[in-house]
Amino acid sequence: MPLNYGRTVYVVDGRRTPILKASGSPGPFSASDLAVACSRDLLLRYPEAREGLQELVWGCVMPSESEANISRIIGLRLGLDLSVPAHTVQRNCASGMQALDAAAQRIAQGASDLVLAGGVEAMSRAPVLLGPEAVSWLGRFSQARGRWARLRALLGFRPRMLNLVSALKCGLTDPVVDLNMGQTAEELAHRFRISRRAMDTFALESHELAARAQDAGVFDDEITPLYDGSTGEVYVQDTGVRRDSSLDQLGRLRPAFDPPNGNVTAGNSAQISDGAAALLLASEGAVEKYRLPILGILHHINWAALDPVVMGLGPVHAMRDLFDQAEATVAEIDCFEINEAFAVQVLACLAAWQDETYMREVLGRTDCLAPIDKERLNPHGGAVAIGHPVGMTGARIVLHVLKQLQRMKGRFGVASLCIGGGQGGAALLEHVS
Repeated sequence: MPLNYGRTVYVVDGRRTPILKASGSPGPFSASDLAVACSRDLLLRYPEAREGLQELVWGCVMPSESEANISRIIGLRLGLDLSVPAHTVQRNCASGMQALDAAAQRIAQGASDLVLAGGVEAMSRAPVLLGPEAVSWLGRFSQARGRWARLRALLGFRPRMLNLVSALKCGLTDPVVDLNMGQTAEELAHRFRISRRAMDTFALESHELAARAQDAGVFDDEITPLYDGSTGEVYVQDTGVRRDSSLDQLGRLRPAFDPPNGNVTAGNSAQISDGAAALLLASEGAVEKYRLPILGILHHINWAALDPVVMGLGPVHAMRDLFDQAEATVAEIDCFEINEAFAVQVLACLAAWQDETYMREVLGRTDCLAPIDKERLNPHGGAVAIGHPVGMTGARIVLHVLKQLQRMKGRFGVASLCIGGGQGGAALLEHVS
């Protein structure tokens, strides 16, 4: 340990927006609004580097119809030189981490020295779509020529064509195994015999940790406030943290994905939300040229794949390989972030980590990894409390690990998450003092 990309990839700094919980209607900010806000704040801190920026790479799962290559939209709205290229990547829940990996690869290859990378998602603005039958009818109507032809086409309309399709619901369902992400979480609960009480307890602790972190100002060095010009409202903190939550309240919630007997609820699942996170990555030459500070080093990101039915175990596969590649041990890692897609998903990862049968039969390993101390894992809560804007999260947890290492004067950290479709990602990070 450590691995590297061949050329050292430094993380200069990063900023993120508050994560805004979806409330049933489109949120106040588009995806590019969110990304531009935190990126502008970040780049204003390093004006010379802003002028030397060579590339943008952003991750986003569902950019709006007007922001198809959202990375380029972000660059243009930031007022960067028109010659700065940009591209957008997508790896479901790990799109933000994929953007960091793509940017690091460009730096390692010598193709770029200074890259703005990040992840963004405005889940509250996910489109509502017409079904195939309605689309076919619209096609026939638009091609009809003449009054009578249009009338005949119009008479072909049926009320059932008004049944709309939620793009968000479709995106959170695996079409190969025909399970939504919540149902895969129920599968993990069954396989590892994780109780509803354990899930709710984990969820409550996530809210309590996030609330304490907010009160202590832990996130202040990460968050760029958002101003809504239409209402005058200012957002300075993640809005999903429930300070009045209790086990009794969580226990009364109904199963969300497998009624009536399931255990995964809205209360022990990650929240649908909006947010963005931006990080500035640089080569050694760029750090010296622009006299940039160094928050840390992005050493390596490992990707793994597994059965989509148990996609939540992706971190186990990705982290197991990462430790092998780095010849590292759990004891050497000062801080872990495992994204809380579901409370049961993180609990299942911890169980599989210690399950000799799973390690042997699925991963082909003869040994388990040491358990992660509770104090080192998600010390400030996670997505159950603050939300999981799917394109953003991979970048957010990398930023948070590096900031936490800085606060605790630690050295190595790992950020990991599961990925819809049956994958996992894990990043090895080092804080440089």
